[in-house]
Amino acid sequence: MRYYLSLGSNLGNREQTLQEAVQRIGQQIGTVTRCSSFFYSEPWGFESEHPFCNLCCEVETSMAPMEVLTATQAIERELGRIRKSKIENRKSIYSDRPIDIDIIRAFDDQQKEIVSNDPLLTIPHPLYKQRDFVVIPLREIGGE
Repeated sequence: MRYYLSLGSNLGNREQTLQEAVQRIGQQIGTVTRCSSFFYSEPWGFESEHPFCNLCCEVETSMAPMEVLTATQAIERELGRIRKSKIENRKSIYSDRPIDIDIIRAFDDQQKEIVSNDPLLTIPHPLYKQRDFVVIPLREIGGE
């Protein structure tokens, strides 16, 4: 299976954190076959004085989508993320974070796009086309 992941950081040494996250993805999830360059952006969906550094990567793995989600959340915790965004009135409340890893798109071994509407995991990511910090790096690695 092939996954496209979006990574972002706006606390600490952002570039180093993203590089460490990509390394851990390669160790814990599968082979990282492509990785975009860094993309810098202002926070999306909240105000902060801390800009983001983002990238996208392509990963080949035999893991199912929920396994990849579990693994990415473990990597986030390993790299200092304490909590995910809060949900209030069915809306996400975003905040500063050392690392965020989202599954953007996924394809099976026949190159058919995987669609998931599970309450814990929506694929393709429902907001990715609204976010330049995802779309531009994703195009760079051929995922859009």
